[in-house]
Amino acid sequence: MAAAWPSGPAVLETAAVQLLGVLWFVSVTTGPWGAAAAGGEETLKCEDLRVGQYICKDPKINDATQEPVNCTNYTAHVPCFPAPNITCKDFSGNETHFTGHEVGFLKPISCRNVNGYSYKVAVALSLFLGWLGADRFYLGYPALGLLKFCTVGFCGIGSLIDFILISMQIVGPSDGSSYIIDYYGTRLTRLSITNETFRKTQLYP
Repeated sequence: MAAAWPSGPAVLETAAVQLLGVLWFVSVTTGPWGAAAAGGEETLKCEDLRVGQYICKDPKINDATQEPVNCTNYTAHVPCFPAPNITCKDFSGNETHFTGHEVGFLKPISCRNVNGYSYKVAVALSLFLGWLGADRFYLGYPALGLLKFCTVGFCGIGSLIDFILISMQIVGPSDGSSYIIDYYGTRLTRLSITNETFRKTQLYP
């Protein structure tokens, strides 16, 4: 007596299991794990490690500027240490097996351009001597400072407005630099969108 073929649902289930097995085999053999096991993939660069596979030190802060040391073009670098038993190419291009104590790469971090203008001094001048225009003189706006001096801070209204604007860091030094503020203190970061801003395509279900 001939054996009966599996029914329709059983055939579909078997086919689905086989298809998943094939997809798993292809992903393993062609993915990073399979290539690494076959020895055909180049060693990963240390800067391409994932979060949790390395740790970076806090930046060394300049006491005078309250910005990271060696800040150039709004960028500074901090040393990062790959986790123990991680093998990757360091910043010199050498393949290294790390123990957790060697520097693997230098991570860039953002920093600000400062030119000696203290946020605390500007706020204090605006609060106590704003009616004389001292805050505007200090920040490099002599014309507005003189106008406030002659009008007694625009009868007090201008002094109040300037105090709010300086306190909120909306008005800054005239040379375009940033205030000197404690590195771990209260800072405002402005976010803006221009025509050059990258816009990620929104995917809707």
